[in-house]
Amino acid sequence: MPEHPKTFLSTKEVAELLDVNEKVVYSLISEKGLPACKVTGKWIFPRHLVEKWIESHVINYPGDSPVTSETLLVIAGSNDPLMERTIALYNSKRGDTLAVFGSTGSLGGLKALNRKLCHIATSHLMHSDEEEYNFAYLEEHIDGPLPAVVNFCFREQGIMVAKGNPKRIENIASLAKTGIKIANRQKGTGTRLLLEHELKKAGADPSKVNGYENEFPTHLAVGLEVLSGRADAALGIKAMASLLNLDFIPVRKERYDLLILKDRFFDKPIQRFLSFLQDEAFKNLASTLDGYDLGMTGKMVFPGS
Repeated sequence: MPEHPKTFLSTKEVAELLDVNEKVVYSLISEKGLPACKVTGKWIFPRHLVEKWIESHVINYPGDSPVTSETLLVIAGSNDPLMERTIALYNSKRGDTLAVFGSTGSLGGLKALNRKLCHIATSHLMHSDEEEYNFAYLEEHIDGPLPAVVNFCFREQGIMVAKGNPKRIENIASLAKTGIKIANRQKGTGTRLLLEHELKKAGADPSKVNGYENEFPTHLAVGLEVLSGRADAALGIKAMASLLNLDFIPVRKERYDLLILKDRFFDKPIQRFLSFLQDEAFKNLASTLDGYDLGMTGKMVFPGS
């Protein structure tokens, strides 16, 4: 009868399989993510995972699809029109990499990053002290080392209202008045959490605001509710208000960040995208939209100064 292959390999067996010195195997564990686990002080390696790891590092893979970890960049999290347009511009200029975006909200982006379903998460989750963004949420939702945080932009959040502001909305507290109906973002978005924070600060119960339960997935979607007259107001960013020719009542300037797991930070697709943020074409694109500040774009927020 043919001998069944071993389910688990020793360090020596993996070294023989890869035709390398055993010391190299240890460095592959720490530096290249070679699948391994330690049992009673010794490293063991699930054979099927080692074989998958080898396949994932193959270049010029024979097959129909050129999509690999070297060519595909997945970004997920908070919706933003500049981010969406940046990805479109990036794809038009980089034939060797395809970037895709999943609008999941800031918390959804953190969860996707933690499960390694995306390379970069986008987030603008404000701390309760109104001084910082994202860090407290990272500690809660990310297992293991905290990711690197790179700034994408600062942007203006505020209340989008119809041209001429017919309902005479002045501030966040106005949204709780009788006769005012809002359109709201879905749970888990930084904009939804910001609205809850500002309403409570103004002494208003969010659940009592007319339309609070009406959830929409993007800044465009809530803006269209205001533009159509189905809602009187919605919290959103200045760029979208300008694009839809709506009036805008500023609430605060916020930091919108890119979150990247440290063991993936130097992957080629990630570095290509970060480099693109210094490209003149990106800066020209941002100048066509209102409410953005690129003063810290591409700069490391954590770790660092």
